[in-house]
Amino acid sequence: MSEMKRTPLRDFHAAHGARLVDFAGWEMPVQYRSILEEHKAVRHAAGLFDVSHMGEVDVRGPQAGLFLNYLVTNDVKKLFPGRVLYSPMCYPHGGVVDDLLVYMRGADDYFLCINAGNIDKDVAWISAAAAAFEVTITDRSADYALIAVQGPKAQNIVQSLTEAKLETVKYYHFVEGTVAGVPCLISRTGYTGEDGFELYHAAGEAVALTEAVFTAGQSQGLELAGLGARDSLRLEAGYPLYGHEITQEISPLTAGLGWTVKLAKGADFIGRDALVAEKEKGAAQKVIYFKTGDRRIVRPDTSVLASDGSKVGQVVSGTLSPILNEAIGSALVAVGSTSEALAVDIRGTKINLQLVNPPFVELKKSP
Repeated sequence: MSEMKRTPLRDFHAAHGARLVDFAGWEMPVQYRSILEEHKAVRHAAGLFDVSHMGEVDVRGPQAGLFLNYLVTNDVKKLFPGRVLYSPMCYPHGGVVDDLLVYMRGADDYFLCINAGNIDKDVAWISAAAAAFEVTITDRSADYALIAVQGPKAQNIVQSLTEAKLETVKYYHFVEGTVAGVPCLISRTGYTGEDGFELYHAAGEAVALTEAVFTAGQSQGLELAGLGARDSLRLEAGYPLYGHEITQEISPLTAGLGWTVKLAKGADFIGRDALVAEKEKGAAQKVIYFKTGDRRIVRPDTSVLASDGSKVGQVVSGTLSPILNEAIGSALVAVGSTSEALAVDIRGTKINLQLVNPPFVELKKSP
């Protein structure tokens, strides 16, 4: 077995009582005191997450924008310096390689944030796709650390440590500045459904910055938060997770991410033909979201059953919503099955699924 990778904050987590687990080959905190309390802190005050395991890639050169518009399904042309774009990038058959964030720093200068478990695969895929363009691809993942401050008190906490005017930074925009004396790319993005900031910074500055943010947030109710709360928060918000709602076999259209697929953006992109065909013919399956009215968690791979007991799909994500106090989840099911009652069987008990259009809870709106 290979040794797990560690973020620069691994010892910080251990010192604060984190339960550390293997996540995509990284030793990461799943929780500190309580997933429930960490989740509620993010919804009501603020949570501090280490997401330094995420990957970062520089895309630079005279054809950087042209290349990225070919690489991803969303429209990179609508970016301008200081703007962030969410997009899947797809295989030719329409399945998803990964979903990522595209940051535009300048006309020939972009920056990508990719998922931790996909770094090697993504960098190889991006580099191969870039061969026909005047562009340079550089994996910067080892150079960066990344923390996220999420929740309604996030702006107050980060603002107390920076001279950057955070009230002027709109949702899915970023600025560069110092936070607690550490140079950062300050991004108003996140994965919880709450307002907040992601702070990209040099790996060697991670402990100093995190300790400063944690100290500044104590009076505001900030809690350290791990992967457990991160997953329940993103599912309450209805955000996809690679390997669950989107995969090599689940396209953005099947996943309900049609708003990220710009078929009319005036540029060809990898997977476009397959996605056009899927839109025209209709997909055989779709991702749905559900709640149960029951506290028993519906685990991934649980069969989804029609009223006659036949299997029509399977669960892809499931957790307990700390806010609703009931099980919520998502499932990949046959398109025609959503017109009838669906259920799951948990250890011999039939539990009906109530279909929901996410988010499951009312979320605070970012500026």
